[in-house]
Amino acid sequence: MGSMEIEKIDEKTFVLQMGPHHPATHGVLKLLCEFEGERVVKITPDVGYLHRGVEKLGEHKTYISAMTLTDRLDYISSMTNNIAYCLAVERLLHIEPPPRAKFIRTIVSELTRLSSHLLWLATHALDIGAMTVFLYAFREREQILQFFEKICGARLTVSYPRIGGVRLDVKDRVLEEIYNFMDVMLKRVDEYEGLLTENRIWISRTKGVGVISAEEALELGLTGPALRGSGVNYDIRKHMPYDAYDEVSFEIPLGTQGDTYDRYLCRIREMRQSSLIVKQCIERMPKGDILHPDAPDLDMPHQGKRKIEAGDSLWSGFIGFSNKKEDIMPKGEIYSAIEAPKGELGIYLISDGSGRPYRMRVRAPSFVHISAIPKMCKGHLLADVIAIIGTLDIVMGEADR
Repeated sequence: MGSMEIEKIDEKTFVLQMGPHHPATHGVLKLLCEFEGERVVKITPDVGYLHRGVEKLGEHKTYISAMTLTDRLDYISSMTNNIAYCLAVERLLHIEPPPRAKFIRTIVSELTRLSSHLLWLATHALDIGAMTVFLYAFREREQILQFFEKICGARLTVSYPRIGGVRLDVKDRVLEEIYNFMDVMLKRVDEYEGLLTENRIWISRTKGVGVISAEEALELGLTGPALRGSGVNYDIRKHMPYDAYDEVSFEIPLGTQGDTYDRYLCRIREMRQSSLIVKQCIERMPKGDILHPDAPDLDMPHQGKRKIEAGDSLWSGFIGFSNKKEDIMPKGEIYSAIEAPKGELGIYLISDGSGRPYRMRVRAPSFVHISAIPKMCKGHLLADVIAIIGTLDIVMGEADR
C-alpha cells in the first residue's frame, strides 16, 4: 500500500489513507482521513505496524537484561526509558541509588529531554516548511549525543543506568564540558525563537490549530507538554520527585490557549529549564559511590555463582538459575512513572519472586497521545493535520511497543 490512497465515499466526502509510510506521520502510523473538500470530517488512527512485543519479551528476560528492551521504546529518549524501568525495579526492591548516581541520572535525563525536544523542533518545523531550524537543532543535538558517547560509549541506545545506580562514573572534565555547553545551549534556544516565535508564517500555521481545552486534555489522558500547553500544571518531576529533582529548582512552563503554538512555546521554555537543571546538578554534584552496595545481582544469583566457582560448567550455573525455586525478588506489583520528554512514562511490573518479571507493561505517552488526533484534527484542513501530528511529538517505537 502506498503512503496515500484516495477512496471516494459519496459526492461530498472522500477518504485519504495517509501512511503508514509517510514522512509526516513520524513513524509507521496510518490515518484514515475522511475529508469534505480539504476539511477534516473524521480521522481514525491505525497503529500496530511496528509491533515488536517488547512487553512480552521482557517477561522472558532477567530484570537486568530486560532493560535493554526499553532503549528501543522511544528510541530518541533511551536514557529516560532506562531510568523509568530502573526506578520501578528499585521501588520493588525498596532500595535507592547513592546521591551521586541520582545527580548523574538527573543530568542525563535532562540532556535526553534537550535531545528529544531538539529532534521534535527540527522535524516539526520541517513538516511545516521551516528547513533552517532543522539544521540549527541538529547541530546542538549532535553535541549532546557526543556527551552521551563520552559518558557511556553509546549515542542512541545507551543502557547506561543500572538498578541501584549507573554503570559508569562521569569524569570531571566531561562534566565541565557539559556545564559550558549549557551556557551555549541557552543562547541557541534564543536563536530558535528568533527564527520562529515571531515569524508570521509560523504563527499562522500554529495559532488556533489543534486547540484542546484543559478538561479535554485530562479526559484524553494527555501528559507532558501536550497537557501543560493547555494550562494544566502537572509534572512528575515536581509532584512526585525522583532522583535529584527535589534538590534543584526549576519552573514548569504552561500554556493558555492549548493550541499548537502554546505547545511549541512550552517545549522551548522547557529546554531553557533543562539547561538550568543540568547546571545546578553539576554545581551540587556530590562525591561517592555510583551503585547501591546492596543492589542484587539479578542476572546470576549467588547459588549459580557458587556452582561455577566450585568447578561446574557455565551451563550448569545458568540451569541452576533457570530452575531456581526460592525467591530472588520480593513478590508484589509496582507502577512507577517518570516525566519523560513526551509525557508520563510508566512501568508496571508484577513479581512472582523469580529472576524474571511475571508481567511487564508500559504506559507510553505517544500511544495515549495518538488517541487525541481525531479530536484535535476535526474541522481543520489537511495541512493542519501535519502540524497537529508534529505538535504531539509521537514516536511509534513506544506507541506500538
